[in-house]
Amino acid sequence: MTLFARLASDVQLMFRRPPRQQYGALCYRVKKKSGEVEVLLMTSRDTGRWVIPKGWPMTRKCAHEVAMQEAFEEAGVVVEPETLGAYTYPKVLRDGVQVVCKVQVYALEVTNMMKNFKEKGERRIEWVSFDEAAGRVRESTDNEIPAAKQIPAE
Repeated sequence: MTLFARLASDVQLMFRRPPRQQYGALCYRVKKKSGEVEVLLMTSRDTGRWVIPKGWPMTRKCAHEVAMQEAFEEAGVVVEPETLGAYTYPKVLRDGVQVVCKVQVYALEVTNMMKNFKEKGERRIEWVSFDEAAGRVRESTDNEIPAAKQIPAE
């Protein structure tokens, strides 16, 4: 590697931002009659992609509390938390800047669904199988933004 190439690489590393932290909720329920597990998905407000509830850290709230609140606000579900893992994804902010976000995900068993909640009417919400959920949330690798990267649970 030439000195110029090494210097360019070092400068690029100096300006790389660490991922921004978010907390997500993988909401699920078990059907009483069949015992099948379903996952809750919803559409994002900006692009309409299928996503899980997630949000930014909140003052004086633990990570699982943020995940629980986001699930309640975005989908109207009441849940119980369990740590699952994490993933990263690229997010384009309102000002056009692209940042990498790390999402710590909690498996949240849904115990109740509210009829009215903060973001009702702003998203579609559906209960689907794990296979269907995996197919819907898979990010395309054809676009300029890299696909989500899974990170093992901490």
